[in-house]
Amino acid sequence: MSTTEAPPTASGTDDADPVAAVTAWLEEQWDPDLTVAEWWERLGTAGWSAPNLPVDRFGRGLSRSDATAVHRAISDFGALGPPSGLGLLLAAPTIASHGTQEQVDTFVRDIVTGQQAWCQLFSEPGAGSDLAGLSCRAERDGEEWIVNGQKVWTSGGHMADVGMLIARTNPSAPKHRGISWMAIDMDQPGVEIRPLRELTGHALFNEVFLTDARVRADALIGDENDGWRVANTTLQNERAGLGAGGGGTATSALPGSIAGQLDRRVGDLVGGAAPRRRQTGAARRSQSKMYAGLARSRNLGDDASIRQDLMRLHTLETIGAWNGARVKAARAAGEDIAGMANISKLMMSDVVRLSRDLGLRIVGAAGTLHAYTDEQRAALDEATGDPMLAVVTGTALYAQAPPIYGGTDQIQKNIIGERALGLPKEPGDTRDIPFSDLPKNG
Repeated sequence: MSTTEAPPTASGTDDADPVAAVTAWLEEQWDPDLTVAEWWERLGTAGWSAPNLPVDRFGRGLSRSDATAVHRAISDFGALGPPSGLGLLLAAPTIASHGTQEQVDTFVRDIVTGQQAWCQLFSEPGAGSDLAGLSCRAERDGEEWIVNGQKVWTSGGHMADVGMLIARTNPSAPKHRGISWMAIDMDQPGVEIRPLRELTGHALFNEVFLTDARVRADALIGDENDGWRVANTTLQNERAGLGAGGGGTATSALPGSIAGQLDRRVGDLVGGAAPRRRQTGAARRSQSKMYAGLARSRNLGDDASIRQDLMRLHTLETIGAWNGARVKAARAAGEDIAGMANISKLMMSDVVRLSRDLGLRIVGAAGTLHAYTDEQRAALDEATGDPMLAVVTGTALYAQAPPIYGGTDQIQKNIIGERALGLPKEPGDTRDIPFSDLPKNG
């Protein structure tokens, strides 16, 4: 299939039962002797990599919850799931919503078939919570844009082929109206990527310096200076994905040219071709069940305060599942629930904070110990005889991040107040002031 052909729609099924449909398709198409690239070509062009996308945009037109069920069914079957990463979670639905058919055929196809890995170039040192205050500039030069600026907290930037870039293309317009959304090639002169080491010891994030980097004019997604509207689609998908716990549950692999997995035998990444028995929802362990087991192993199962917090955690998880069901029912009726993506993001912050505090109380003084390398983890596991300790301390150190990334808790509350509840904006609104006239660091 060429990059200009429309993706196939569902054939032989109306996807009334998407899990049954994908399982029947897997029975015919799964072959563990294919390469990862060959398998993802089949999966992506059949619409099963991103089944929540429209049928004419490499999807199946399913709801987010049905798409998650499909990804879980692929994993339960024993097949390799779709490409992991921000391309499938953020870039594909954004381009599907705002891009031309030619851009869909180019960018979305390469995402769903795993040919390219993506990163997100949104936040800047001076524009995090106030994202629209970004100062990275893009100036038109014939058939290209010339980009200069700095981005930070770029997840997976060191593994990305393409970046979702928002840059200021009209500094004379108010700050929300002079931004454009672009797809930038990360492998070019003028793009410098530096890792940022976290409290956990990992370096999943990066800062990116752009010096006369170039973007093709036809890689502008949406209209020039209308990038804030496009970026909001990206952010809504990010918040919904984070609130749901990520971009799917299927076993997967890393996409793109840098990860080096496209030529591997696909069966080697799932441990063989034998299907796995499907797990029920109750069989998949939740955070509350994991910490309940941890408490029992330390004879703390009868501690009243720990039992209280275990129930709080279980309650938050249950409410999250019910909210997901509410969204599914609303969308089936052609409706939506205003602010639910932001509510889900806030709930995730509550879950990780509660998990942090609960885990550290259960392990006690051992929670002051943390390993930052594989060698240190092996030594710590041997010294304590407790491999779960690394999970607890890793969660505790990581818990500071979710309330910040993807929009801080305070930003989520503002959005819910203004857009869902209809509350007035705070005084001092600067929406109509040209960006070039705004006070800096004010």
